[in-house]
Amino acid sequence: MTASDSAPVVLGDAPLAIADVVSVARHDARISISEVSRERVQASRKVIEDLANDSRPHYGISTGFGALAKVQIPVEKRQQLQRSLIRSHAAGAGSEVEREVVRALMLLRLNTLASGRTGVRLEVVESYAAILNAGITPVVHEYGSLGCSGDLSPLAHCALTLMGEGDVHTAADPQGAPVPAARALAEAGIKPLVLAEKEGLALINGTDGMLGMLCLALTDLAHLLTIADAAAAASVEGLTGTDAVFAADLHALRPHPGQATSAANMVRVLAGSRLVQRPREGEFTRVQDAYSLRCAPQVHGAARDTAAHAARVASIELVSAIDNPVVLPDGRVESNGNFHGAPVGYVLDFLAIAVADVASISERRTDRFLDVARNHGLPPFLAADAGLDSGLMIAQYTAAGIVSELKRLAAPASVDSIPSSAMQEDHVSMGWAAGRKLRRSIDGLARVLGIELLAATRALDFRAAEGFGDPAPATAAIHELFRTRIPAPETDTFLSPTIAAANDLIVSGSVTAALTKALGAPLD
Repeated sequence: MTASDSAPVVLGDAPLAIADVVSVARHDARISISEVSRERVQASRKVIEDLANDSRPHYGISTGFGALAKVQIPVEKRQQLQRSLIRSHAAGAGSEVEREVVRALMLLRLNTLASGRTGVRLEVVESYAAILNAGITPVVHEYGSLGCSGDLSPLAHCALTLMGEGDVHTAADPQGAPVPAARALAEAGIKPLVLAEKEGLALINGTDGMLGMLCLALTDLAHLLTIADAAAAASVEGLTGTDAVFAADLHALRPHPGQATSAANMVRVLAGSRLVQRPREGEFTRVQDAYSLRCAPQVHGAARDTAAHAARVASIELVSAIDNPVVLPDGRVESNGNFHGAPVGYVLDFLAIAVADVASISERRTDRFLDVARNHGLPPFLAADAGLDSGLMIAQYTAAGIVSELKRLAAPASVDSIPSSAMQEDHVSMGWAAGRKLRRSIDGLARVLGIELLAATRALDFRAAEGFGDPAPATAAIHELFRTRIPAPETDTFLSPTIAAANDLIVSGSVTAALTKALGAPLD
């Protein structure tokens, strides 16, 4: 999808949806500001300008920030106050953050600026939108946010761009070396801004980085949980297990919605299979499969329900206006704690736990394929010539190593807090860190599922050679897709590119498309 394929995202007329965030972040959808939003922005700016001329101190307007809030700043130094705030807070370190994360972060901050609750001038909103529409992406670093007073440092790097300072990537060469922001703005015809009272705070006081990562993660996880259901079904089939345990009436006895969805997906994928064992009069059928097969809907379903809870949190955050202080509809300007990242940080951590467990059960299914004591007649390690060849032995090592890493990443970031700002900010959320590790976790889950599908499709090769019966149309479609990129080996080959190809087939959407075509409609 390209920017021309994506519908424009209008800020101010309706709440942002997760899909809007993804559209702007990944597909460069253009942004516009509604007329209603423009009117709200101008009205709230009038409130701030009136307070700026007041002899009494007002936080963020005529005072310093954080622990320095007791220092009143004279009028002639207030522009310097805003510059100093942004420059000092743009203190990131480490590797650059991904372009899609920066774009998501900027869209979400712009959404709050356009709400009319922050008190910035209309030109700030328009310039921020112009930077996004021009494909200019500020350099934002891995470290710097504690997730309280929002994602201060990442947002400050973006605000620095608005001032014509710092480094950025351009749409012409988004993966190239950074260039000075002043040059990129000039080439795009965007004039750098001199920030006025309150605007520095408004540009950096938000949970936009962690929320942006949550929106992207929920999108990716929805896709991967569907793949997980299909992979589990393919493993049941390849191991000649039974699909009887996925019957809807059994799952109605424990009516978790995610569990029912996963079980129904597995039933659909296995429909028409001649490899699964189904009860027949007068024939012995395997009574029970291992937990990694039999309990897949319970585990995948719990992950789905956790994602549904996280999506509810995201939907609330997407209609929120987060700043400190805020301009209320009645004209009051009030300090608050809405910038604290706990609501987002918690669900980012919940998702990391769920991702680790889905990957863990997938790796256990892969391992069963390789063990002759448990794989029901398949060759050791799915090797073409066991002994001479090692087959997928070390692919399982790779999956196990990733799962071990995911278990470490499942340790919550949000239970940590390191006080800052001379103990003014004495409890922080670490939500940014929770978002960063969840991105790594989701990448790992895709790779583990790819290795499981490598094993399941290889098993189908052996089942076909043994004349066991035809696979289900859906799993046959996955097998056919894999063989377009990954030929069935007659002897061991360089395995790393094979694992990479399996991962690409998943993350590119090719597996999902093959399933949809075979089934006639997408899985849930």
